[in-house]
Amino acid sequence: MTSPEHKPAPLSRAFLAALAAVLVVFHLALIFSGLVPNLVSRPLHMALALPWIFVFGTAGGVFSRVTGYVLAALGIAACGWIAWNADLLIDQYGFLEGDFQIAVAAILIITTLEAARRAINWPLPLVAALALAYGLLGQHIPGEFGHAGTPLASFLGTLTVAEGGLWGSLTGVSVSVVAIFVIFGAVLNAGEAGQGFMNVAATAAGRLNGGAAKVSVISSALFGSISGSASANVASTGAITLPAMTRLGYPKRLAAAVEAVASSGGQIMPPLMGAGAFVMVELTGVPYTSIMAAAILPAVLYFLAVWVGINAYASKLDLKGIEDKDRPDARATLITTAFFLVPFTVLLWGMFGAGYTPQYAACLAIVAGFILLFTNARLGFDLKATVLRIEEALITAARQVSMIAAIILCASLIIGVLSITGLGVKITSLILSASGGMLWPSLLLTALACLILGMEVPTTAAYVICVSVAGPALTQLGLAPLQAHLFVFWFALLSTITPPVCGAVFIASGMIGENWLKVAGTAMALGIGLYIIPLGMIANPALLSLASEPLPALVAFAQVGLGLGLLSFGMIGKGGAMKKAALVAGGLCTVFLRLAF
Repeated sequence: MTSPEHKPAPLSRAFLAALAAVLVVFHLALIFSGLVPNLVSRPLHMALALPWIFVFGTAGGVFSRVTGYVLAALGIAACGWIAWNADLLIDQYGFLEGDFQIAVAAILIITTLEAARRAINWPLPLVAALALAYGLLGQHIPGEFGHAGTPLASFLGTLTVAEGGLWGSLTGVSVSVVAIFVIFGAVLNAGEAGQGFMNVAATAAGRLNGGAAKVSVISSALFGSISGSASANVASTGAITLPAMTRLGYPKRLAAAVEAVASSGGQIMPPLMGAGAFVMVELTGVPYTSIMAAAILPAVLYFLAVWVGINAYASKLDLKGIEDKDRPDARATLITTAFFLVPFTVLLWGMFGAGYTPQYAACLAIVAGFILLFTNARLGFDLKATVLRIEEALITAARQVSMIAAIILCASLIIGVLSITGLGVKITSLILSASGGMLWPSLLLTALACLILGMEVPTTAAYVICVSVAGPALTQLGLAPLQAHLFVFWFALLSTITPPVCGAVFIASGMIGENWLKVAGTAMALGIGLYIIPLGMIANPALLSLASEPLPALVAFAQVGLGLGLLSFGMIGKGGAMKKAALVAGGLCTVFLRLAF
């Protein structure tokens, strides 16, 4: 959605909505129209995303705007050329023919790097540029980290005119699955679903001690299940929960920390998981429904640990619940709940009842959510308000699809280079060698790499890069593929609350006017589950087997939950140093009890 200072005129907004409708209809049509060649659908996906990055993105100076128009035009033309000549290019087997094709490849790569830079700043495109430099010049590096070299036409061709690199399986996930669920989230958020989340949370937890903080936890879990973005979550739910907490006398550092920690959970909460679930499907070959079933108990444990931490703060600081007059009435809650419950019911019925693919079920849920845009929380109809809601849904969907496309396309370049040069295999060997072939040292090295990379690039991109190089090492040491992938994905998320970057903390502290370091310290204590649960998944693999072995999974859930509760109370609750140390030690022993046998 555009910021207030750059709010477009009505004609401009209508134009944006029309362009956004083209993007949305294209992606929905791909689901209903059957098979479309990858070298057609994926370049067109990029072509439709580029204007939202280069032309309708963040306002800049004259140079930025002019280069934006030029790069958008060149990029769209290059993508269109790939799609138009898809049949011919397939027969080239990733080898460029002539200077014109080399120029097209160069345009595509430069456009991808700059689109990622404009979407999320320098770090990810810088990593991609270094990877490209390694691919082009790595033959001059002595020792095992050099490579034999690849002809320029073959190297660039594999990245740009074959179904690898830019048009590889990651981009396919962005086209056919991620985009659909992002559209679903945008449609829900344009209506009354967001207010429904807040009303349900306030009704369920508002009267409890620490009620305002618990409302933040529940609403962020619900909102995060469709947004999958910690930053979007903080900005949306925090606008309501942060003022409510400060009015009730919550310390600012605690209020901001609660919102940051609760909002970060959106990226581990099914069904979206910040697009990670869909990428995981492609990388592991595990069905989407199985990934959701494996991810749900760890996600619940995360929010349970936050809840326990809030209880500890509530007892220590005497935090009160929300007053009756500030809680929604039953009718308002019931009506607004329908705005997210109906689409979610359609989604779940489609996947589990009718057996449709996740993207097809999401399309049906989008239709249900779209119909609900025609009414409001008072069950009335207002044509102007309806048009505005539809415009908002379209524009938000286009912006978010385009931003994710920019990230995934850039990450796809990195994965393409790893594949062409064999660098991923070499890093895997290095991890195995440095850890002495032992699992837990390898896990710690992988966790450190995820934390460092996650500080600079978005969670999904950090996960893709880390799992590409560390995942094989972890599976060689005995982890199941899904176990290794979830471990890496969780640790890639650490940077949302861990200094020095901690994006969710920065946003929440800025919204409430508190020192970010104070907020980060409190957030790390509240969000202890983010550090412990991924290790708990390794120590208690049954935690991920809810679908196949529900009883062992629930036993592991109870064990890890008890350990997290002891940890939270030990770190946050009342008591002397000895009591706190005993609780922390008891919590760690409970979580990792299985390792002793």
